[in-house]
Amino acid sequence: MIRDALAHDISSGRLRPGDKLPTEPQLAARFEAGRHSVRRAVDALAKAGKVSIEQGRGTFVEEAPRLSYAIGKRTRLRRNLLPQGCEVTGALLGANMIIAPEPVREALNLPKGVKVVESRRITLADGMPVAFGTAWYPADRFADFVERRDVLGSVTETFKSYGIDDYHRAETDFYARPAKPDEAKTLKQHSDLPVIVVLALDADQDGAPISFSRVIWASGRVKFTISGQDDG
Repeated sequence: MIRDALAHDISSGRLRPGDKLPTEPQLAARFEAGRHSVRRAVDALAKAGKVSIEQGRGTFVEEAPRLSYAIGKRTRLRRNLLPQGCEVTGALLGANMIIAPEPVREALNLPKGVKVVESRRITLADGMPVAFGTAWYPADRFADFVERRDVLGSVTETFKSYGIDDYHRAETDFYARPAKPDEAKTLKQHSDLPVIVVLALDADQDGAPISFSRVIWASGRVKFTISGQDDG
């Protein structure tokens, strides 16, 4: 089968991560098959996470890391991912100070009309996007949170700069759903694959909410585990 032959080329190293697959006509000629059969085979490889189809550029071999992410009392993104031997990077997609939307206001226990700092970021492991999302912080406590985080490099260190030496996960909800087209594009995953949505509320030592976040994860690149231990 075309799919199996291409999968073997990838697993054997004949096609390496980042390599561009031959065009549909070239693959059709190689396998003496129709373009529909080629397209179906490549689509199956994309669903399996072995290749990435980029509109207008072509199809590329990808080596997406399969990560384990432990959710516990002191869930920390970088602490979770770094020990797994991958390079964790992130980028700010945008930031604003806005009136807290109702779900955010309720989660952070804020009065109506109060502003929050909204930060949108993407996280990559070995250059492959694994998650992106939005976090909200009470503006009265963290007005320059985004600027400080850019300087200090992590959420934990940023909270420390405000005198919050420790914080804990107060609540976590997560569920899977079909990916929206823009989400699949951002995560560079097949449009038929689902995403995992994680809603998280963090609180300081006194139990006061300090952040609420909604993060979209690539389902094929992460496995969540629930830890009952104090993982601080």
